[in-house]
Amino acid sequence: MDEGINADIEKVLTRYRTVAIVGASPNPERPSYRVADFLKKEGYRIIPVTPKGGEILGDTAYPDLASIPAPVEVVDIFRRPEEVMPVVEAAIAIGAKAAWMQEGIVNEEAAAKARGAGLIVVMDRCMRKELLKKLGREKEI
Repeated sequence: MDEGINADIEKVLTRYRTVAIVGASPNPERPSYRVADFLKKEGYRIIPVTPKGGEILGDTAYPDLASIPAPVEVVDIFRRPEEVMPVVEAAIAIGAKAAWMQEGIVNEEAAAKARGAGLIVVMDRCMRKELLKKLGREKEI
């Protein structure tokens, strides 16, 4: 199991550069902000998604995935497990390549639906921490 998930993580982190952060927050204390900030500094294009809209980290925040006017490759999900299915359905609808559920987020039904639609699925992992490991910067975790 670990080998497969590690291959999926590697694929997502190396192949895809456009990441929609669902549940993005303008609060620097929130995990979604810290992950988005880190990914942006590492050269990823981040697209914040929050019902409030506005701007986060200098980028326009959209109310939902369907509102994003550009292709999205990875949907990084910061929502409670019971709120993940509609996000996965929207990710499928916009043609995303991967659904990434952050640490503490597991929804097997949504994962199965995403995989069935051809998306790579990562659950219960932090994209920032996984990228730090890949970059050999574990001490920053």
